Amino acid sequence: MTHAQRLANVRDDMQHQQLDAFVVPHDDEHLGEYIPPYAERLHWLTGFSGSAGAAVVLAGKAAVFVDGRYTVQVRHQCEAALFEYRHLIEQPALNYVLDELSSGARVGFDPRLHSRGWFDAAQKKLAAKGLELVPVTTNPIDRHWHHRPAPEAHPALLLSQEYSGQHSEAKRNRIAGQLAADHIDAQLLTQAEPINWLLNIRGRDIPCLPVVLSFALLHNDGSVQLFADPAKFEGLDLAAHSGHNVSLSPFDALESALRELGQNGARVQLDPATANAWSSLILEQAGARLVFADDPCMLPKACKNPVEVQGSRAAHLRDGVAVSRFLAWLDRRLSQPEPQLEDEGTLADKLQALRAENPEFVEPSFATISALGPNAAMCHYHHGNGTPRTLGQDAIYLVDSGGQYLDGTTDITRTVAVGEPDNEMRKLFTLVLRGHIDLACARFPAGTGGVQLDVLARLPLWQQGYNFDHGTGHGVGHYLSVHEGPQRISPKGSAVALATGMIVSNEPGYYRENAFGIRCENLEVVQPAETDGDIPVFGFENLTWVPFDHRLIDTSWLEHRHIDWLNSYHANVWEKISPLLSGDDLTWLEQATRPL
Repeated sequence: MTHAQRLANVRDDMQHQQLDAFVVPHDDEHLGEYIPPYAERLHWLTGFSGSAGAAVVLAGKAAVFVDGRYTVQVRHQCEAALFEYRHLIEQPALNYVLDELSSGARVGFDPRLHSRGWFDAAQKKLAAKGLELVPVTTNPIDRHWHHRPAPEAHPALLLSQEYSGQHSEAKRNRIAGQLAADHIDAQLLTQAEPINWLLNIRGRDIPCLPVVLSFALLHNDGSVQLFADPAKFEGLDLAAHSGHNVSLSPFDALESALRELGQNGARVQLDPATANAWSSLILEQAGARLVFADDPCMLPKACKNPVEVQGSRAAHLRDGVAVSRFLAWLDRRLSQPEPQLEDEGTLADKLQALRAENPEFVEPSFATISALGPNAAMCHYHHGNGTPRTLGQDAIYLVDSGGQYLDGTTDITRTVAVGEPDNEMRKLFTLVLRGHIDLACARFPAGTGGVQLDVLARLPLWQQGYNFDHGTGHGVGHYLSVHEGPQRISPKGSAVALATGMIVSNEPGYYRENAFGIRCENLEVVQPAETDGDIPVFGFENLTWVPFDHRLIDTSWLEHRHIDWLNSYHANVWEKISPLLSGDDLTWLEQATRPL
């Protein structure tokens, strides 16, 4: 079925439901960033495969909305004859609806796929112009998606305290105590990551995200009702692992549990940014008193305990060995008199195979971005969505990849020379690297949010008239999501203060459409910094240990302090990684870490 046929079928269904518009988000019922294949409704309808976006279908036209990471990709994947292209932030989907429809129009949405916060804001915004927001009981896409993938059925994993560092009961009692103090009867948890963290469980329900998809109710006595597929826990003693006050029920028991809370007049807390509108409306209609607040699991999950931090260090050391071996292998392939022309796909496969030699490796932490030349200008490019580009025609190669290990999650980007980079490429790479170093060296007082630090990574580019249209850094989980909140480093980022144990990426970049892309990324953990002053100060401890490519560095764009940092960093890479390499790989590392 072509995308034109799919669009026509959805429009027929909309007409049957008397809808003038239908909003399609990139979300499932849990509203996490990553969704399973059976929930990829936006991709099915439009062809767009990015991790964030939306579409609006009207009777005579349609539009796809993406952020700055995907402005190039969306043009490659979505037919211009079918969809207009809009910027998700600058031209929000609801503004498009208001511009295109008149008073009295009916705007459909699936309440399971939108947050309560979105619902409240959308209802108010549309009502102000006389438009009605209409929840649908059957999603028009689901009615016509005939070959929809089935949900995965992988068994759950009970993560031992050797890796988690804290028993589930301690986590639950800590949060339940705060609920009781605030006179909250129960907390509704809808995203998989906080639930898996809270109960020390993991799974394989979504590629690259090691979670069991689930909902949960955390009560103020510390007990938890978990709603998930019971088959995934067959043969596992969840009560012995997480606590005897943890019960397991199938997904379809959630609605009755929510109604029971409502009938008892319970005060139920939920995060309007992450709880879907369906669950909150069920509670409200049944008589519950809703309290809107941030998910109380997010901040303690983000502040890794010492066991989790140490595990992350160990995971990054293994990962650094694998990535260094890959880059050494790549250089050897390129130095052959008649090198075999590898493509982006075989390069990604080689890197994954080297990671998989580690027994602790579980899976990639996201789909590897293996991008040559102009493909690297698409921040979240994936070679599987087209014809992989072949080595031999481009000057630089960008590889953004990571691994899920039992003791940590990794994410690293390196941009390397695979041809003859010109002076401008070297200048731009050096400006990006300079911004990376400036952020890595930051010292900041307690209470500082990532939004206040973002400028450090951009300033070298700004001063020469360049910029990049994505955040500088995102939070990273512990054997969980490679993208984690509430912390992030971005010009529109979170004001949540960076605190001890938070892991963030440091990844400035530069992208020139149809030409090349550059990004330099390490992961760093926030730690207290020693100073002579009288206020608490924090800094970043580096976790990632892989050389930056000397061949792309133009030292005329660096100050002495940047060169000193690079020499010190490369000396540390040599010290940590060289004992784990041998032969040609060791020889390569020696050259790659030589002082500037």
